[in-house]
Amino acid sequence: MSKIVNGASLKPRSGARPRNIVLFLHGFGSSGTDMIALAPHWQDALPDTLFLAPHAPQRCGMMGMGYQWWGLSGFAPSALAAGAASAAPAIDAFIDRKLAEYDLTEADLALVGFSQGTMMALHIGLRRPRAVAAVVGYSGMLTATTGLAHGELAKPPVLLVHGTADPVVPIAALHMAESELKRLGVEVTTHISHGIPHSVDPVGLRLGRDFVAKAFSGH
Repeated sequence: MSKIVNGASLKPRSGARPRNIVLFLHGFGSSGTDMIALAPHWQDALPDTLFLAPHAPQRCGMMGMGYQWWGLSGFAPSALAAGAASAAPAIDAFIDRKLAEYDLTEADLALVGFSQGTMMALHIGLRRPRAVAAVVGYSGMLTATTGLAHGELAKPPVLLVHGTADPVVPIAALHMAESELKRLGVEVTTHISHGIPHSVDPVGLRLGRDFVAKAFSGH
């Protein structure tokens, strides 16, 4: 199994021991360094939160300096499902390690993904033994729900944000994920960013921050 060994992080603004963790999962060809740039926008609302943005274990051959959770060659459902399943053990092991290190549980963890990272956040979030506090997915899609029995499914609250002008992952992916998650009994909130391409806009960033802060507060 590949192991996550490096990435970017931002310590709690309060200076205290972390009370919770936001795990950012980057997109295809990107890196944790790109994703950690979101964290300063969230710190005021989450002063006791440790932000972690690991690099995926695999270098991305197509994108020079970037990383990939798996080699993304297309959007065929079977290939996406196999890819997410292959990348999951490294992320799960990283989560287990960090929760143990800070004496926290899944209830203190939020998964926040972008694009391929959203595929991983949803895959992991639905399959952890216990539900994480929240999953936020930007510009991504739900890869597969095969094998997820209704009764034994972790059901974290999910926020999906997607731009209508996304040329990489079409907006239809949000609607498909929303209907499938609802069918599984997952509480899902969506926001459509009109005219926004394959990126995170300020409104989506704020909504994600507030969604995670609310989940951590237990309200």
